[in-house]
Amino acid sequence: MITRKVKVVDAQARWAEDFQQEQEVLHDLLGDIIEGIHHIGSTSVPDLAAKPIIDILLEVSDIQALEAQSAKLINIGYVAKGEYGIEGRRYFEKGGDDRTHHLHAFKTGDPHVYRHLAFRDYLKAHPEVREKYAHLKKKTAQDVNGDVVGYREGKSDFVELHLAKAIDWARGSY
Repeated sequence: MITRKVKVVDAQARWAEDFQQEQEVLHDLLGDIIEGIHHIGSTSVPDLAAKPIIDILLEVSDIQALEAQSAKLINIGYVAKGEYGIEGRRYFEKGGDDRTHHLHAFKTGDPHVYRHLAFRDYLKAHPEVREKYAHLKKKTAQDVNGDVVGYREGKSDFVELHLAKAIDWARGSY
């Protein structure tokens, strides 16, 4: 089995367009249960180096309704992964070992929605943090030779620290 390698690249202008295109597809496919579709993760932050994978946060009215329609997502190339380590989430991947999209679905109002949006918006509003994060991501990916677990562990302290700051910051921003 070939282990997927993490590749971090400089920000790409097309990521916003890639999100828009997938957002339209998802809305057409699942429109009646969707309450919000958000571009999250590093590709949603201008000027931030990232793995070239579009992360999408889907807010749905009912998780069971989403599960009942998951075959529609599978038919367009997504692989259903269940909660995949986060209670209340339904997670889907698209693109196999050369991933193009991660879809994180939560019931509207789930605290994870707020956390993802707060972190994204914090990085957008704090260029000095964004620059440090970009440097850390590139260096970590190189230092661990693209190892997925090593990459995640190498940036976890930074993410946890700034996620806490983002939540505090967002309380005054939203």
